[in-house]
Amino acid sequence: MRSTIVAALLVTALGGCATTPPPKAPPIRINEDPYPSTYARYPGAPTVIRNVTIFDGEGARIDNGVMIFADGAITATGDASLASPAGAVEIDGTGKFVTPGIIDVHSHLGDYPSPGVEGNSDGNEATGASRPEVWAEHSVWPQDPGFSRALANGGVTALQVLPGSANLFGGRSVVLKNVPARTVQGMKFPAAPYGLKMACGENPKRVYGNKGGPGTRMGNVAVTRATWLKAQEYKRKWDKYDKNGGEMPGRDLAMDTLRGVLDGKIFIHNHCYRADEMAIMIDMSHEFGYKISTFHHAVESYKIADLLAREGICSAMWADWYGFKMESYDGIKENIPFVDRAGACAIVHSDDPNGIQRLNQEAAKALADGRRAGHNVSDAYAWRWLSYNPAKALGIADKTGSLKPGKMADLVLWNGNPLSTYTRPEKVWIDGAMMYDSANPRLRPVSDFELGQPGEGDVK
Repeated sequence: MRSTIVAALLVTALGGCATTPPPKAPPIRINEDPYPSTYARYPGAPTVIRNVTIFDGEGARIDNGVMIFADGAITATGDASLASPAGAVEIDGTGKFVTPGIIDVHSHLGDYPSPGVEGNSDGNEATGASRPEVWAEHSVWPQDPGFSRALANGGVTALQVLPGSANLFGGRSVVLKNVPARTVQGMKFPAAPYGLKMACGENPKRVYGNKGGPGTRMGNVAVTRATWLKAQEYKRKWDKYDKNGGEMPGRDLAMDTLRGVLDGKIFIHNHCYRADEMAIMIDMSHEFGYKISTFHHAVESYKIADLLAREGICSAMWADWYGFKMESYDGIKENIPFVDRAGACAIVHSDDPNGIQRLNQEAAKALADGRRAGHNVSDAYAWRWLSYNPAKALGIADKTGSLKPGKMADLVLWNGNPLSTYTRPEKVWIDGAMMYDSANPRLRPVSDFELGQPGEGDVK
């Protein structure tokens, strides 16, 4: 009897083993950085600039100051008592100013390079209203002469290259160090988060109104919401797989980008002019659980500056460029200072290969307009609009954007007050390497394109 019971138990146990499902395969980790930065800083020498006026990028001014940097980083910023390290290059900055390098959060250099011909027009993938799968870096031409002009004429040490604004979802942006390189990967700012370019308003209407839509603002919003719904479902599938393993879901490059946004890894940069549309985009971000970093162009930000301050959203704006189409009609010259006065993050941007060469002058115009309206901030404070605030919007303020010890030595020596129309960069350093010297024609990046092609008589 006992043997019969034991046999029955063994059969039951073996039967149970036979029905136990095999263990799930562990999840395969997807490479989220298939085109990694290969940037390596150029060699530089320990350098001391004395007797110089310093704008530290966060609002402080030091007169008769000293700036010291070595091994690619800021070492010290202070007064004349600072001692020079042994063997350092000494520069007399009497009558001159030092600032952090300018950071342009809205550029299309490389994607719309010079010469501006159709064969080089690679900024808009205007084949569908939603194209988050494209990456701006895959169009960047490193030989665009606009890069060196932005460096030498504008003191721009870093920039974000965005896709154009034809699409509701235009694709990923990329943050670059403004250095010469053979490949875009050699320019990529190490560890800078990716951005996602979005657009609302007239541009998607105009481009897709005759291509099957959307052709209205409500259509824009509906398509954008439907796309985020798909992204949420995609994220749920992948989150479950990453946690439990099993059969891997199908990959979708567009949804990979949107999942990155929902995970907080990719920053939203939203082309948007009107205040009401910015408010709708904010509500949409709450609906789907993502964060907007920056509204670009944003000519009506002054109307909702308190809302932007509460949400922690930056506005990248022109000083006085508005009125050129209906949605830009209600701009004012005080837009930048009024946004700043409300406690929101104000940024001066270019969106233009010529404007990027004089962003310091654009900031000066906004500063003057603000002072006339009663927003009396200092010159040093206004520099936040050009370096520290852009760095915050791009997620790199811990590395650059101000002249604090330990940060990257990305800085400009100006031959006068940098908010003067008559002032030019004298020297520009990126990671402590002098990339431009106005007194040395050899120390200015020149792309292969600018060198031209040899004529028949030049061929040896």
